[in-house]
Amino acid sequence: MNEFNLKFRDKNLINWYRFYSLIISTIFISFVSANHWELYSPNHKLMLSVELNDSIYQKRNLNYRVIKILNDSNSAIIESSPLGIIRSDQDFSSNLTFINVSKCRKIDDNYTMKLGRQSHFYNKANEITLTFKNPSGALFQLILRVYNNGAAFRYAFPEKSTSNLKVIDELTGFKFQQGAKMWLQPYDKPTQYSPAYENFYENAIPVGNSSPNKEGWAFPVLVNTGNNWVLVSESNLKPDYCGIHLNQSAENGFYRVRFPEIAEAQGFGDIYPQISLPWRSPWRFITVTSTAQELIETHLVNDLADSPDKAVDYSWVKPGRASWSWLSDNSSTKDFEKLKEYVDFTSEMKWEYSLVDANWDLMKGGTIEDLVKYANQKGVGILMWYNSGGPNNSVTERPRDIIFDPYKRQAEFIKLNQWGVKGIKVDFWGSDKQILIRLYHEVLCDAAKYHIMVNFHGCTIPRGWSKTFPNLISLEAVKGEENYLFSPNYPQNAPVQNSILAFTRNVIGPMDYTPVGLSNFNYPHITSMTHELALSIIFNCGITHFADNCNVYRNQPDFVLSFLKSVPTVFDESHCVFGEPGKDIVIAARKKFDWYLVGINSEGKSKSFTINLPFLKNDKYKLDEITDSFDNKTFKYHSERFLILKKINISMNSFGGFIYHLRTE
Repeated sequence: MNEFNLKFRDKNLINWYRFYSLIISTIFISFVSANHWELYSPNHKLMLSVELNDSIYQKRNLNYRVIKILNDSNSAIIESSPLGIIRSDQDFSSNLTFINVSKCRKIDDNYTMKLGRQSHFYNKANEITLTFKNPSGALFQLILRVYNNGAAFRYAFPEKSTSNLKVIDELTGFKFQQGAKMWLQPYDKPTQYSPAYENFYENAIPVGNSSPNKEGWAFPVLVNTGNNWVLVSESNLKPDYCGIHLNQSAENGFYRVRFPEIAEAQGFGDIYPQISLPWRSPWRFITVTSTAQELIETHLVNDLADSPDKAVDYSWVKPGRASWSWLSDNSSTKDFEKLKEYVDFTSEMKWEYSLVDANWDLMKGGTIEDLVKYANQKGVGILMWYNSGGPNNSVTERPRDIIFDPYKRQAEFIKLNQWGVKGIKVDFWGSDKQILIRLYHEVLCDAAKYHIMVNFHGCTIPRGWSKTFPNLISLEAVKGEENYLFSPNYPQNAPVQNSILAFTRNVIGPMDYTPVGLSNFNYPHITSMTHELALSIIFNCGITHFADNCNVYRNQPDFVLSFLKSVPTVFDESHCVFGEPGKDIVIAARKKFDWYLVGINSEGKSKSFTINLPFLKNDKYKLDEITDSFDNKTFKYHSERFLILKKINISMNSFGGFIYHLRTE
């Protein structure tokens, strides 16, 4: 073949490829009109629609809808809702003019994470960017992304500027179908200790109900429209914005976003984020599944987050289990001998860590450095508590005024690294204002330099940071087990909350609930013993901090101790095989070749049902069962061989639970 023919064929091939690429791109994006755009998911079953309206009521402002594509009809997941943002110098809420739309970008990659219910993730979506200008000629972009199980959008300002600008309003809203049910949490009233996302979730309330708090509603928000389950939250929040929540009132099912409250962090910091250009906002995402069970396996919050900095080594990050003395004995952190006992117990249990909580700098009988040295000899990693304040809180628990100060913080991290301390717990944040969001990032970056894992308490919700910063091992942002000490109404609410949390808060990231409190503390639990034990797997966290006294655990039956010694905190794959928020949940989770089938009952009635486990691969397993006694106050144990073709019959007592450990033979 001569050179001319070869070049001619190559030219035709290139032209054909360009044409084919254009055809493929238009499959996923549709131009309904000059001011209406539709972006479809890779499987073409979900659509994100954006329209630039121009009517007597709406002056060229942007609205969006999320639509599920069905065979016989379409279903509105999010009905027509507003988009837009207002800067201190420019208004991008109305009178916009369309400039152009990008080619459809196909996202198809995978990544791994060091913690969570699965280890490998597949990130597949379609993305476009719409560019507009306002009457002043300033540019504004709307970036859209659609997955098979959700949609997301973010705002962008592509121009460059050396000026410091403020965002003074965001028009984003979410309008849900009338008649739908919701599970959502009232946003905290600002206090010395809050916001900290520690209110009870409302259980299956009608769409449109106003929050009992004037401060509004917190993310994440869960909605059931009958045929669909919808989870709304945000991801990839960076230091150049604030965390958002939702307004108190939601007339006709319309919920609009809201900036932090002025009184948060004792009034410290501005509620309006300061930005520089170019700039991109965090993602607002809407997860869509057909069943509640599928929610557990979604991971849009991580898909949308930035990947870790490749220049930073995170190989040292190790998830695990930790003992914790504070809940059962608040004064133990000041007593060297008591803390030594917890180190000894941690070693006995073959757990990785022991957490030393607040006021360790007042320790008697030894120093924190002595304790770290002792723990190092035992092969136990020490985790140490710090107050985040600073001017953002007035909580007197010690040590404080170290983490907030960048120079003191770095000096402290250098010292901890030299001692061999493995991680820190930083408490009492009290705000989602930008100045605190920036501090979260600074702590994570500094800690990574010195190989220190981080656990945030009294804090904001996960926003994808565990992907971006693998040393972020956990966040609290939950009304957890410690409330058996403080809240007289906690015991009667805990059973229902436990299953709600699994479908809401824990879906968006690690949750430090501090489970397995078998003692009754100040306010006795009404959940069963196995219910409490099962929470160690139902709730997922990079480091599981076991709440009870070491001697309470030592006195448990051998089969319970055996479970506690081996229970994983991270898994290779997980499936929710049964459940609904506020009622119950059953999770199957695999670690290497072993499976854990675990469930809790949130209702005051016994239940029996049969389930299949189609994902099991081996023919035979040894099945260890931990269930409840008739009165829920003690455990029962049974062991047998299990064949893969056999169905599993499940029984749970009122407020009970069960744990089945399937070990390969």
